[in-house]
Amino acid sequence: MSIKQEFSGRLQQAMRRLPQALVLALGVSGAAVAWAAPQEVQVWHTLTGRNQAEFDKLAADFNKKNADVRVVLRGFGSEDELARETAMAVAGKYAPQLVQISDQHSPEVIAEHAAILPMHQLLASHPIRDQAWFLPQASSFVRDGRGRLLAFPYMAEVPVMFYNLDAYRKSGLNPAQPARTWPELQNELAQIYERTDLQCAYATGDPLTVHLENLAPINGKLYATADNGLGRGKPTLNFDVLYMRHISLMASWKRGHLMTEFPTDTEANLAFARGRCGVLTTGSGALGELLASNTLSFGVAPLPYYAQVTSQPGKPFISGSALWALKGHDRGSDAATASFLAYLATPVVAAEWHQKTGYLPLTQAAFLAADVSFYDRIPGTQQLIASLESAPTVASRGFRLPNYPQVAVVLNDALTAALSGQRPAMEALQNAMRQGNALMK
Repeated sequence: MSIKQEFSGRLQQAMRRLPQALVLALGVSGAAVAWAAPQEVQVWHTLTGRNQAEFDKLAADFNKKNADVRVVLRGFGSEDELARETAMAVAGKYAPQLVQISDQHSPEVIAEHAAILPMHQLLASHPIRDQAWFLPQASSFVRDGRGRLLAFPYMAEVPVMFYNLDAYRKSGLNPAQPARTWPELQNELAQIYERTDLQCAYATGDPLTVHLENLAPINGKLYATADNGLGRGKPTLNFDVLYMRHISLMASWKRGHLMTEFPTDTEANLAFARGRCGVLTTGSGALGELLASNTLSFGVAPLPYYAQVTSQPGKPFISGSALWALKGHDRGSDAATASFLAYLATPVVAAEWHQKTGYLPLTQAAFLAADVSFYDRIPGTQQLIASLESAPTVASRGFRLPNYPQVAVVLNDALTAALSGQRPAMEALQNAMRQGNALMK
């Protein structure tokens, strides 16, 4: 046998053995991959209904595209339930990576908690693309005094006015021009009540946000002294004639059957979604439930204002809730958490979230990525979102008040007493103001 023939034979034998060697190599490699479990990112939240379904969908899509990270969502029935379980999880060393917390109007206090990992620290160690996504004017409610991001503002929203287009047409009203002032809205509600079969002309979700907090910036006023608690000095509430007049007007609507009260915000939103009400004021995050209705045709407009108080209506507070990162996880876990947040911040994903839920797009890129047909289908949406892009004024950039969750309980009780007729509006608000200011001290 020649040297050439011998070499050729050995080469053929080697080639025949190559597939088996590759199979063995791939088998070992595959086993190694199988043994290395993906990084798990636990996200605890209080989303419900359509918004929860959309969040589930986004997490599932992320998991399909990422073999090395697995997001696990856990929903809770209330914020109190979530807070209790989170406290136990932190104490037991099994805390989730992300937890949803509503705006407490004191984000610096939350960030100082030993269990919290401020978002700017997480992103400094694990940067994500397009961090400009977190526009300051849309995320100020989760930024500290130095402008640093403390949480991921994925559930940011504003209070808005939804109106039933069919109810407006049946009442002889122009659905392209809903009321811009509260007195004008009263006239429209009277026509809806008289000319349609709707027993609920007007309903409101989150009355504290709509009828007290945002009454101030919409009318160019401060909600609290010391520049809404963002300036120097100790802030206090100062409910003036505007508040007395407005709550008295709402009480008269209740007595005159123009306003229907519901036990919860969810019930008010669902009543409008089912076509039972003509107008609804609530958070923009209610949009998801409204879109679930196949029969409701509606538009969206800014909250009304008082022309006697201001010639030009202001912007509402941007608030809502956010995802806060928790400490106690290793570097790999934090990197996995950042990768999920980066996915949520992608313009196309953020635009879809905005269109399906009503939460703000927070960026020009996400706003532009939204489907034009979405804005065409819901009159007023595009104009309202566009109006929020410019920098906020001193009155509308947000407020910081100590112990505000406790203050909010007092204010909600005062609203309930005034609207039900148990107390005159002036007495209810003055008592609430005294109690609230005492709590803030």
